Amino acid sequence: MRYVSTRGQAPAVGFVDAVLAGLAPDGGLYVPETWPQLSAEEIAAFTGRPYHEVAATIISLFAGDEISAEDIAEMCAEAYGTFTHAAVVPLTQITPGAFIAELFHGPSLAFKDVAMQLLARLYDHVLGAQRRTQTILCATSGDTGGAAVEAFRGRSNVRVVALFPEGRISEVQRRFMTTAAEKNVACVAVQGTFDDCQTIVKQAFQDQSLRQAVDLSGVNSINFARIAAQIVYYFTSAVAVGAPERPVSFCVPSGNFGDAFAGYVAMRMGLPIRRIVAATNANDILARTFQDGRYVRGAVNFTQSPAMDIQSASNFERLYFECVRRDGVETARAFQAFVETGGFDVPPQAFASMQQVFTGVSVSEAETTRTMIATLNETGELIDPHTAVAVAALHKTAEVNEPFVVLSTAHPAKFPEAVRAATGVTPALPPGSANLADRPERFDRLPADADTIKAYVREFALA
Repeated sequence: MRYVSTRGQAPAVGFVDAVLAGLAPDGGLYVPETWPQLSAEEIAAFTGRPYHEVAATIISLFAGDEISAEDIAEMCAEAYGTFTHAAVVPLTQITPGAFIAELFHGPSLAFKDVAMQLLARLYDHVLGAQRRTQTILCATSGDTGGAAVEAFRGRSNVRVVALFPEGRISEVQRRFMTTAAEKNVACVAVQGTFDDCQTIVKQAFQDQSLRQAVDLSGVNSINFARIAAQIVYYFTSAVAVGAPERPVSFCVPSGNFGDAFAGYVAMRMGLPIRRIVAATNANDILARTFQDGRYVRGAVNFTQSPAMDIQSASNFERLYFECVRRDGVETARAFQAFVETGGFDVPPQAFASMQQVFTGVSVSEAETTRTMIATLNETGELIDPHTAVAVAALHKTAEVNEPFVVLSTAHPAKFPEAVRAATGVTPALPPGSANLADRPERFDRLPADADTIKAYVREFALA
């Protein structure tokens, strides 16, 4: 399996190199040269199998012959052994035909654990064999940083620098990063937005001197291994509600678009997905794009679902590349225009291809609040505001007449203030995280300036 850049100006690489690089040297994102395929019989065979076994099967398709199937199986068993629910991603029915996939049973109580726990073991395996140490730089709108810190803390061959927008994530999200005491972890509160953090990370990756000096890598959803790991729960959830005998639709709370794009890949691999609803809060760049065909940055609005307070969805580039028939020159042109002007028009043929799969729905703050209390009253389920955005979007779309799975991306206890304000109920942290508020924090504050943060990363990595 070889990987190519969405911008067409980087040489093809293998799975290991794509994972360790994160971002392609031409600024594009890696995707496989071809999408692996699964037959209906192979998909049906996932029914009832342990999650880690399904994961090993799917990840092996993307790793090819670079990592043995036995090693991948061992990594998957270890990664998903850290989850507190035996099913790893269990389903809960909320209405006739509609289910919630609970993606928050990992160590940091968010869906990012599903990929990050596996990614840490992939890095250990590869870097250990190469006798190499890397520096991971990640931007987080709340959950990626906590999952990355939890997965990589204390590991001898990886250093982690997590950037988060100061004052714009929940206290619980922040503490999952900043209470790590291990010396290989550094956390930075950036005086700006998540989009500022994400832009700084991209600029750091384009600085070849820095990349080489600290052996820079990224574990944001720009890293294709993250996408590969997220594909798994589309298959396990779908077969649990009747696939492949009948099609399934998904509703996904969307910020950086990695989770929703993983569903698109699952469909390209053969999973019968009828529709993917990309649910956004007031930061509706994706909802607007799927409605009118213009990808245009707006002002960042700060909401009760902060992990989605994004106006630049990195993984949309991967979908664009697919829908312009893998034209790297066109993809590079479009996303350079986005940097320079803040937007571009999606070509008509590409827009039609997107609309065959995706529906974009924006949900207001009032609708999010009403959905949290209504879901509790009607089903007894306490959901976080990001999940509420997706449930509200589901209610705003066509009537459910086939299985619909909502991805629940975070435990409600990660957003206690918002959940309490909406429902009057304070969600409790699970036992393993109950003392989070008592742990001392450790982080630095820096301006949203790329040169300042690049100098910080260099000093931390080379100390």
